Amino acid sequence: MQSELRILPCGDTGISVEFGSSIDPAINARVRRLFSVLKSGNHPGILDLNPTYRSLFIQYDPWECSFESLVQTIEECIQSSIEPVENAGAVVEIPVCYGGDFGPDLEEVAALHDLGPNDVIRLHSTPVYQVYMIGFTPGFPYLGGLDQRLQTPRKSNPRKTVPAGSVGIADRQTGIYSIDSPGGWRIIGKTPLHLFDQGRKMPFLLQPGDFVRFVPISGEDFAKHSDR
Repeated sequence: MQSELRILPCGDTGISVEFGSSIDPAINARVRRLFSVLKSGNHPGILDLNPTYRSLFIQYDPWECSFESLVQTIEECIQSSIEPVENAGAVVEIPVCYGGDFGPDLEEVAALHDLGPNDVIRLHSTPVYQVYMIGFTPGFPYLGGLDQRLQTPRKSNPRKTVPAGSVGIADRQTGIYSIDSPGGWRIIGKTPLHLFDQGRKMPFLLQPGDFVRFVPISGEDFAKHSDR
């Protein structure tokens, strides 16, 4: 196994497979590869798989497989030549209305970096982001690839409620609030799309490994999208 790899027990029913200690595309690719290989294989006892930036959490049934046997399975999957089942890598376009009531922190973010609001919008909507993980709330995507000129710390006083669809920045990340929830990210815009919908066959709009591009829209276009 590679030197940075660590396989750690998490209580009696969990294992964390750690591939590194930083936000890095190569590390996340290894996480997603193991996730895909385990998900597509027939491995009795595995109940759930949760990929993160740098690790994969595996929940298992100890009555169906032991810790030792699962570790052996993990090591074999990591070392195997099995090709993982990946998505096609299509870019999902997310319409965003920036600033004003939709993005109450846009002006503040611009001032912190000695930029104009339009510069922040341009820098934020130019990259193609990778969905590294889903977490915090159902369907909330953590996106890597934020321009370093926009890297901004979280708010010192989090909001009690951030509306669903809000697009925020926190340190080196950007993300989208999937439901109304507390939060301390700097809110620079909002999308009319629903990131989480229990009525859909696939409740989450985005999955780890997807790619995202933000598309600026007007308040009028936001209303049109909301009516769909």
